[in-house]
Parts: sequence; C-alpha cells; structure tokens
Amino acid sequence: MNQIADILKLAREAQQQNVDAVLATVVRTEGSAYRRAGAMMLICEDGRSVGMISGGCLEPHIIKRAFWLTRQGANVQVYQTGDDIEYAENGTAQASVSEEGFDFDRGSDNKGTDNKYDEQDIDLDELNFGLGCNGRVHVLFERLATAMPLLNVISQVRQSQQPVTVATLIRSTIYFNTQNNPNSQLQIGVRLNLDNYIKSGKLTAIDANNSDKVVSNASSTLINAVESLSEYKLFHKNAEYVIVKDDNDNDNDNDDLATEWLIQRLQPQIRLLICGAGNDVMPLVTMAKLQDWHVTVVDSRAQYATQRRFPQANRVMVLALDDSDTLLKLSKNAAVALMSHSLSQDRARLGVLLEHANHYKYLGQLGPRYRTERLIEEISTRLTNPASLNLGINKLHYPIGYKLGGDGPEALALGIMAQVNAVVHNQNLSAENSDTHLSNTNFTTLFSTHIDSIETTATSARASISLS
Repeated sequence: MNQIADILKLAREAQQQNVDAVLATVVRTEGSAYRRAGAMMLICEDGRSVGMISGGCLEPHIIKRAFWLTRQGANVQVYQTGDDIEYAENGTAQASVSEEGFDFDRGSDNKGTDNKYDEQDIDLDELNFGLGCNGRVHVLFERLATAMPLLNVISQVRQSQQPVTVATLIRSTIYFNTQNNPNSQLQIGVRLNLDNYIKSGKLTAIDANNSDKVVSNASSTLINAVESLSEYKLFHKNAEYVIVKDDNDNDNDNDDLATEWLIQRLQPQIRLLICGAGNDVMPLVTMAKLQDWHVTVVDSRAQYATQRRFPQANRVMVLALDDSDTLLKLSKNAAVALMSHSLSQDRARLGVLLEHANHYKYLGQLGPRYRTERLIEEISTRLTNPASLNLGINKLHYPIGYKLGGDGPEALALGIMAQVNAVVHNQNLSAENSDTHLSNTNFTTLFSTHIDSIETTATSARASISLS
C-alpha cells in the first residue's frame, strides 16, 4: 500500500476544502506492468495529484482525462504499453486509439481537461503508449464521493490493524433483478465487504457513511456471485482480478453473462519497532517511512529517545528495560530491529523476545555474530528451561540485514529494509546475501549441546555439595 498515506491525506484535504477529485485504481493487468492491481492515484481538480499507477508514462494522460471520463459516473479504461504506435509526418511518436475501447456518450463536462481532444478520440480511451512493455493496464476511474468509502475503510484498517477483504465491481453483463427494479444493474465501483458475508451471511456494501449497508432484496444471481467471491483465495497476493460466471444462466451457449471484480485484502501497515535510538537508526526510519511503514523507536535512555531526533517516526518513547509488557505490545505482528549498541539493553529486549517467537514477524540483532551468541548464552543461563529459546533463535536474524555492499548507516539501513521486506512478504532469497542465521540449525544444535553441558555441570555441582 505504498503512497497510501499521501492519498489519504490529500483526500481529507480535498473534502475539507470542497475540492472534487478522481481516484484512479489499477484493477487488472495483463502482461508486463509497472504497478499491480490495487495501485492508486488521486487527482484533484485544482491540479494536485499523488500516487502512481504506472512508471510515470500513463499519469500525464490520465490527469488530463480523469474528470471528463467520470462525468457520468465510475468506469474502467484500458491502456496498452505495446510496440504498435503511429508516427506523425515529422517522425514524432503518437499514442494511437485502439478499436477495443469502451463506449461512452458524448458530454459537455470537460472539467479538468485542456479541451484538445477531438471527436475521433472522444468515444474511446484505450490507447497504445508504445512503451515496448507489451502489457495492458485496466484502470477504474471514480469521483471522490464514490471512492471515499474505500479510503475510509483503508484508514480504519491502518488504525485497527485488522485486515478487511473488499470486492469492487468493475464490469457486469448481468442484470441483478430486484423487487423494486427488475432490470437494475449494480453500478461500476460498488464495493462489498466479503468478511461480513463470510461471518454473518449478510450481503453488505460499503457506503458513503463509512458503514456497511445491508443490500436488501438481493437477487440470487448477485448472492451466487458473492458466494463465489467469498470462497476465492488470494494466497500471497493482496489484490486480484476475478471473473464470476452466472450460474443461473440456462443457455449453455451464452458465455458472456458474467461479472468482473477486483478482490482486495486491505492490509495494515507493516510495523517496524526499533529498539535503540542511536544516529545509525535515523536512515532506517527515513527508508521505512518511504515505504509507508509504521515506525516506533524506543530506548531506555531519555536523551536519545526524543521526537526531535526522529521527526518522521510515528512514535518515539522511553522504554524501561524491565517493561516487558509494553515491549510485547509494541512488537505484536511487527518487525523488530535491536540496534541499541548496549549489551544491557539488547540482553533485556532479546531475552523477552526470544521467549515469544510467535509474537512478531521478524527479529534482527545488530552486531557481530559472536556478540549475539554471547547474549544468548547469558540469557539462557538465567532460565530454568533454556530450550524455550530455541524457536526464537531459529527466527532470529544476526547480524541483522543483507550484505549488499557499501558502508555506513545508510548501507546498513538498506540491507535491513531488504531483509525485512523479504521475510514479511515470504520471499526466499539466496543465503549468499546474508550472514544471518548462523545456519541457525547448526547454532541451535550447538546451543542445545551447551544447555546439556550446563545441566551436567549443575548436576555435578549438586552432587559435590551433597557429598561434602
């Protein structure tokens, strides 16, 4: 959900200032595409815009056309990035209109455009931009009033840390018969809360009042479509284009009756907890915020843990070494980086976190391997059951970050960001880039042997005491 924070901020400002805007969302990609389904861009009528739906090639065209395209409501446009382009007599490359566009009625609302488009391209907006990527990007355009319910849900997800699954209708060839209107069609851009349907069996749409409105008199066709959507598995993707065929169609020769949807699993921000507030943490905070992560910095030293030193962080706080409850609360479902350069601080934090390995998504320890192993040994000697650390040791990355080359805090921050991204997104990268995990299986074996040695020594000592 990169750049989401900027989109949410501009949307709120536009609402407060009574400025209209258009939200452009990638709902489907074919072939090569710079951004995936779910990428968004917000265009205000006063010229402001944030977000990207491509590598920068589509944005100028979309900014010019956004308000004209949405003059009669939400709709989907298709843009090609292939090689087949036309050239003017002077040799200048030109975007060409495809024959596979969507039909629109001509209108007089040209708000937000420069009025340079003639009637030839008014009806079609599927353009070939001649970028050589050989892909197609399907984009949903909708005015802010229609899009705001989705943006409100995204804000709620970020605050509550609870994901929500939403299905957005992007095309339909089916009429959903209702009691009041036997030939009604759901509007493009309508959004349904799939989690509510799975939990309660109620069909609810996300409305402008920031609540889930029950869809009354829903047809069997719509219910069957939502049933199919609720059973769809996104696996590692957070957004995907889905076609649902009409099961009520008795004409086996008619394959055209279907609805097309974008299913999105709206995820909370990645949360990064940094234990340590030294100067080398500053570039890590900056890089994490560029990725729109939620960043918390803690340190037991009040002179280091100040908001003035880390103005970009969401939260900076002084955390006592014995405050395990707060540490566990902050680290829940987070990536944790231990970077205090203090043995006492790292020992206290690491001791708590190794015993709660299922609590966080990632754990990394700064410093050479022998230092971390020393800390683990010191922690284990204080426990009645040192084996309780094994799961945490297997999950621990040390030294923290990938070895990408370079020197200094910025290079360290880049390696940490790369490693956390890979772990959080379940990417299995080559171990050649990392000194982490002392082949953790080997260390766990050594650690277990060390525990046995400690227990044997303790048994001998007790026996010696008894004999004396």
